[in-house]
Amino acid sequence: MLSEKFESKLVPVLREGVEVVKVVFFKELTGYLSAKFPDRERSYVNKLSGAMINNLFGTLNEQEQVVDFVQNNKAVIREEMKAIATEFDGLKILLTDALRIQFMCDGQDGVQDQGVLENARDLGILIVERNMPMPGSFISMVRKIGESVGVLAR
Repeated sequence: MLSEKFESKLVPVLREGVEVVKVVFFKELTGYLSAKFPDRERSYVNKLSGAMINNLFGTLNEQEQVVDFVQNNKAVIREEMKAIATEFDGLKILLTDALRIQFMCDGQDGVQDQGVLENARDLGILIVERNMPMPGSFISMVRKIGESVGVLAR
């Protein structure tokens, strides 16, 4: 098991890596949804992207406007969630690793909910046969991808 001192520093760094993955995915997703829904305002595309990422990563946002948006757009969110596996095939490794790292970090915090991984598997996003990433390789991958898409400074 990880020492408490090491663990207390590692988990926040890994969680930051997961957040970077969410930003990278948000950037890709908004581009895709803007092209798919050219008649919609940018705010709609941003809200839809955010709702999809929250859905994928199991993030609950209880702000009234977010709850209302999700409630009013359930069918669109559901349909677009189904499209992630095919439309973003090139991001499946990154998303799989981020979801698994998040699960591991949640476990370190005493949360053992397999629902997020099961949802990603059911949507065809989670690469089941892929090994759990080592923390260092995950951070390295996130850094490279974050820099390449302009989310992180070089």
